[in-house]
Amino acid sequence: MITGLHHVQLAAPAGSEPELRAFYSGTLGLQEVPKPPELAKRGGVWFRGDNVEIHLGIEDDFRPARKAHPALLVDDLAAYVTTQTPEDLLPGYRRIYLTDPVGNRIELLQRV
Repeated sequence: MITGLHHVQLAAPAGSEPELRAFYSGTLGLQEVPKPPELAKRGGVWFRGDNVEIHLGIEDDFRPARKAHPALLVDDLAAYVTTQTPEDLLPGYRRIYLTDPVGNRIELLQRV
């Protein structure tokens, strides 16, 4: 029986860690967590917030996830809205989509 979700893995190109840190820590407010030493040798970066963990791993033939995406719950969607108008197509939520620095799609949702 599944008891929870441990993390979401997204891919990223080699050398993109500084931009990923700026977005996932700076924009989204997640905390960077150290990777285990053997995994750190592969590059990439991991982030954690309340009840969510996102791992960004380096992929040689990187292609961004433009449709598949993590959907992250937030308590203040307005803090992330810049030029988009949140939409209400998912009953009970307002949501927007962001793109991380390497092109992966990220959905932010707030319960209404």
